[in-house]
Amino acid sequence: MSYLKNLFFLFLLINSVACAGDKDYVITIETRHGNIVALLFDDTPEHKSNFIALAEAGRFDSTEFHRIIKGFMVQGGDVFTKEELPAEKWPTLPAEIRPNHYHRKGMIAAARQGNNINPERRSNASQFYIVQGKVYNEAELITDMEALQEAFMRYVQIGSQQDLRNEYKRLYEAGEFDSLTSLLVSKRDEIAESLSLKLTKNYTPEQIKAYTTFGGTPHLDQEYTVFGEVIQGMDVVEKIAAEPTDSREIPLSPVYMTVKAEKMSKKKIAKEFGYRYPDAN
Repeated sequence: MSYLKNLFFLFLLINSVACAGDKDYVITIETRHGNIVALLFDDTPEHKSNFIALAEAGRFDSTEFHRIIKGFMVQGGDVFTKEELPAEKWPTLPAEIRPNHYHRKGMIAAARQGNNINPERRSNASQFYIVQGKVYNEAELITDMEALQEAFMRYVQIGSQQDLRNEYKRLYEAGEFDSLTSLLVSKRDEIAESLSLKLTKNYTPEQIKAYTTFGGTPHLDQEYTVFGEVIQGMDVVEKIAAEPTDSREIPLSPVYMTVKAEKMSKKKIAKEFGYRYPDAN
């Protein structure tokens, strides 16, 4: 009889573990513009468990989207300022930067301090941002703009490039920076060949499609931990991003949030939100 009881207990344990694997946490961020629904990634476990714990404890509630840069991102969740914790005591999380997670529009990432004081790229343990970004053309996307700008300045010193140097100066003085970028990109291959340099970045076909179709902020890739994504409510993110701000990028009218974490079956998540898990068959 004891053998049968042990066997039954083992069956219940295995079954409960299996059922747990069939569920996930759905995050709902409620704002005056509507709700944003998100999922968090299993391969960033520190960030996922921390976010869920803060949400379940209600610690995100009444925090704001306190920093907004249209065409870039909306940032919020400053729990520790709300709780009046001195900045030097704010907890951080170890970086969980994964090559398969990049800054496509709708991705959720952790804010952090700069590399000069945070070379380990540790994340702020509460503040997060949602990527809005912009759509790129492929030539601009794959160009290493920093390297190109440096190479361009060398290239226009060549005597035969006087006309190019003058055109650059004209566009710069006129403040036509989009045209200036287009000029640099149009000369990329010519400069690369002339100076024997590599002036492009390596992106996967998936990344190129995402950034040239949906948009995002590719220059942040592999610098910040991306730990989730919006699965419903990007229109709400767009409305928040359109809020008027002051010179410090703070919205003139506060955008408060309430954050909930609800466990739901993956089957229901797929049905309600049309989400397909990466490991789904």
